[in-house]
Amino acid sequence: MVNTLKKPEFEELRPGIKVPSKETILTPRFYTTDFEAMAKMDISINEDELNAIIEEFRVDYNRHHFVRTEEFNQSWDQIDGETRTLFVEFLERSCTAEFSGFLLYKELGRRLKDKSPLVAEGFNLMSRDEARHAGFLNKALSDFNLSLDLGFLTKSRKYTFFKPKFIFYATYLSEKIGYWRYITIYRHLEKHPEDRIYPIFRFFENWCQDENRHGDFFDAIMKTQPDILNDWKARLWCRFFLLSVFATMYLNDIQRSGFYKCLGLDAREYDKYVIEKTNETAARVFPVMLDVKNPKFYDSLEICVKNNEQLRAIDASNSPKPFKFLRKLPLYISNGVQLIGLYFMKPIRMDHLHGQAR
Repeated sequence: MVNTLKKPEFEELRPGIKVPSKETILTPRFYTTDFEAMAKMDISINEDELNAIIEEFRVDYNRHHFVRTEEFNQSWDQIDGETRTLFVEFLERSCTAEFSGFLLYKELGRRLKDKSPLVAEGFNLMSRDEARHAGFLNKALSDFNLSLDLGFLTKSRKYTFFKPKFIFYATYLSEKIGYWRYITIYRHLEKHPEDRIYPIFRFFENWCQDENRHGDFFDAIMKTQPDILNDWKARLWCRFFLLSVFATMYLNDIQRSGFYKCLGLDAREYDKYVIEKTNETAARVFPVMLDVKNPKFYDSLEICVKNNEQLRAIDASNSPKPFKFLRKLPLYISNGVQLIGLYFMKPIRMDHLHGQAR
């Protein structure tokens, strides 16, 4: 007989403090940038829009939103086995991503304070939101007798350097895809409350509005720098970041499809909807959108999904490391070929529609 009530074991730094998940190409990343270059940006051509967005930040609509209700005050031992593992992974990944945003925005706010005070205020107010999100998620982990040492995470993670324009592309897409992820889950669980296995999902409607406003801030910032949106290099880089974000989400979510099944969602259909909506949203500012309705798009990603399944099986085997590498190499090459093919798939030009009502 299988003991379905057995709780999974997680490696701990010390009692109750989870060892952070191993960094991989698919895990949330921590970023740094050229602060001097960002401080020198001229924002005058779109300052009015920036002021309006920052005024919304100042209002702080969610000041009283992230308050735990009585519903949390119970044992969550009924979430057990593989479901518990997947749920803890979801909370950890989400907390890490929000905390990464907090660190980046806080440092930008500090570095730009004297040289670009309006932009600095925007980053400081966004860091306030991200800190709330990360803290709320970390508190949720404590319901499963775990938490993350965010100070340890700050020091132990590698930081990826991106030029300012790459920070804008990546964080804009991260915030907008976050909006569509959260609101899609929220709307689904509104219709199917029997699948709401934990109360954190009740908070997703207001939560995702923070993500949406943050995305609008980066939209406005990019419009102050037309050169990062309006030439051939911008079209190439936007394709790259769209594909990177979409492929990373798809490969991660299909690997953890059991989590979405617990919520009554099909991971593939959920991801396709989120990708389509994020693609359409990004087309309002990016000069191109990906042709995600082309069947080849998901056919290629599915090959990567199967390759990744084999890579994990090889990792779990007892083969010596050199043999593992030789077995993995064709799979890495196959993934590279699929992703390069997707990158060179003809995109859809959108820059000619910017400024028009759609």
